[in-house]
Amino acid sequence: MKTSSTILVAIVAAALGAYGYSLLGPATPAHTEHTEHSEKKPNDHVEQDEHGADRIRISDVKLAAAGVTLAEAASATLTDTLAFNGILRANQEAVVQVTPRFPGLAKSIQKRIGDKVGKDDLLAAIESNQSLTVYELKAPIAGTIIERQISLGEYASEQKPAFVVADLSTIWVDLSIYRQDLRRVHLNDEVLIDPDDGRGEIKGTISYMAPIGSSETQTALARVVLQNPDGRLRPGLFVTARLILAARNVAVAVRRSAIQTLENRTIVFVREDGDKIEARPVETGDSDPRHVEIKAGLSAGEHYVAENSFVVKAEMGKGEAEHD
Repeated sequence: MKTSSTILVAIVAAALGAYGYSLLGPATPAHTEHTEHSEKKPNDHVEQDEHGADRIRISDVKLAAAGVTLAEAASATLTDTLAFNGILRANQEAVVQVTPRFPGLAKSIQKRIGDKVGKDDLLAAIESNQSLTVYELKAPIAGTIIERQISLGEYASEQKPAFVVADLSTIWVDLSIYRQDLRRVHLNDEVLIDPDDGRGEIKGTISYMAPIGSSETQTALARVVLQNPDGRLRPGLFVTARLILAARNVAVAVRRSAIQTLENRTIVFVREDGDKIEARPVETGDSDPRHVEIKAGLSAGEHYVAENSFVVKAEMGKGEAEHD
């Protein structure tokens, strides 16, 4: 009887001990999982260094797909310029109208518009109305056929040119100069002609200025003669021109399209190692229509976003919104 009572007491004590341990023991980690899920995940799209500079990760493939191009910061020449509009024209001193000597019928046509001809090349054969004999119409100069006003079997008159031949190895660039700019434009001034064909500007010199102006446009004509050995310049197309008034060299410059404003700071997006691009605050100096001087914040040789930098700015803004 005594032994049974002792066993019962031991069982009760063990049960109470287990219950007490459950109350005083360490808490279960059940809430840990909830805490981990409730924590905000770090954003790896936009980063900040210890100086607060923003960086974004964008691969070269993504940049290329968005039309973003990079350039290298380098020295540049900033210019003070006057801008003009102009038009390309055939050199009128090298344009010849080919007119039949005698009226008659065109028995054969040998050349068409766009054909290149040499001096004395056969253009057409015409049967004279007077002698009924066939004579040859030849090219008086080497050049290109730019007009043809005769067809096979058509009556050819000495009153109308059958062909127009032009030597396009030189081209006139006729520039329109506004009267307020006339005092700053002179013969032999150097100008840069931009045909807007993606191949860069062509250097030329003003060789003629018209003594009278146009009452309709209130402009005067200035002419530049350019060499055109490869046929790059085509008469009839518009061009722009720049007259350089002053020039200054700067140690570091970027394209104007690279400059952006972010959080009231002037910045340039700089390509770093790997796939990172930094929004680099810079101090700007002088500028011209193409370049901006960088006085601080960017070194020569660093690569920066030159074209379509607004794409990177938008991507960085999107990343910051996600981070917030």
